Amino acid sequence: MARIPLDQVEAFVTAARLGNLTRAAAQMHLTVSALSHRMRQLEEGMGQRLLARGPRGVELTVEGRRLYDAVATPLDDIAQALRRASTCGQRSMTISLIPSMATAWLVPRLPSFLSAHPDLAVSLQSSTHVVDFEREPVDLAIRLGAGSWPGVHTELLFDEWLAPVASPALLRRNARIPATQRLARLPLLGDPSDRWDDWFAATGGEPPRRYAAHFDDTETLHQAAAEGLGVALARLTLAEPLLRAGRLATLGRRRMPAGFGHYLVYPGRSRSHPSFATVRAWLLEQAAARPRPGRPG
Repeated sequence: MARIPLDQVEAFVTAARLGNLTRAAAQMHLTVSALSHRMRQLEEGMGQRLLARGPRGVELTVEGRRLYDAVATPLDDIAQALRRASTCGQRSMTISLIPSMATAWLVPRLPSFLSAHPDLAVSLQSSTHVVDFEREPVDLAIRLGAGSWPGVHTELLFDEWLAPVASPALLRRNARIPATQRLARLPLLGDPSDRWDDWFAATGGEPPRRYAAHFDDTETLHQAAAEGLGVALARLTLAEPLLRAGRLATLGRRRMPAGFGHYLVYPGRSRSHPSFATVRAWLLEQAAARPRPGRPG
């Protein structure tokens, strides 16, 4: 068999790891068609189907799983070796975080940091999967949860809070409804599993018998509320850009703790990275500077 180009193997491993061609292409700075072309070349060169499209993205075939298990770790080892050998790499930090957290919180704050540290580069890896620090070239992650991930160091950045939000246009159209009745009479987005039952238990009132619409990810839920579809029980950190832009407004000042927080997560090896202390201190400083939420519901 002819020698297979490394870029095809990298495309395969990235797509298999993320389970989504769009996110894999973005991470590799390729178009989806360019990534798909590399995958087709690899499959044709090997004479085997490696990835199968499914309802939630792409999944490994039996042959694909066998190849992934054989090449993923060596490929990561090569990437780590290249980063260690690169002078520039010693001043570059790779941070993994979910796309909505990157857009809502980190990216708007990055310009001031990079301006203050022109010799330091930050590489963002947008991903929803749990980082395997042993196999992935990631120095630091920001994750949402209870902070109890095994085998890594965790530090709380800040707690997450929930509050009902809606588009200002929707609120203006229903301005005649008394504020005490407004939530019960407006269409609500989500379902009881989105913590609406907890909200009503804490603040009073009866939850609706039927919700207007349900969404399987927070970012789409917030966007739907901004478009005027109804009221969402928002994660305020992730809704921050829409609130700041005036596309969403909170209904009153009550807030409810979400019961989880945003954490710094990193392996022990990261502490020896030349830029780790600087990036960590800045992230904690930015977290401490966040405005405190309103009174709890």
